[in-house]
Amino acid sequence: MRAVIQRVSRAEVAVDGKTIGKIGAGLLVFLGAGDGDTETDLRYIADKTVGLRIFSDEDGKMNLSVKDIGGEILVISQFTLYGDCRKGKRPSFTAAMEPVAAEKMYEDFIRRMESEGIKTEHGSFGADMKVELLNDGPVTILLDSSKIL
Repeated sequence: MRAVIQRVSRAEVAVDGKTIGKIGAGLLVFLGAGDGDTETDLRYIADKTVGLRIFSDEDGKMNLSVKDIGGEILVISQFTLYGDCRKGKRPSFTAAMEPVAAEKMYEDFIRRMESEGIKTEHGSFGADMKVELLNDGPVTILLDSSKIL
């Protein structure tokens, strides 16, 4: 499982011109599930997301998590995180999880964020979405469960 996480001042997602998810300060999480990902991968990415200390403390050091600051999370499904561009110019997405299973992983991730007491908004799985954000920093973190030590 892969996630691109951006620290944001605000973010929102729209489908067909209608805003369906909107947050203030917090994390924008682009989430992709790969073929063969399991509950272990999901748990790893979810725990890392909640615990990432990428918000500034009173000394200006990145030392606080989204929970510590009372922040919010916007989750966007993003199978293109599994795009493989090593051959040719057109990405191959064969490493992405098939849609039915990927949607379940996406929904489980959202539930995990909510169960942590974090206000969590989300996009619409498989939809053509427009995402608008104000990146704070900028701070962008890449998580990949295949790189667990």
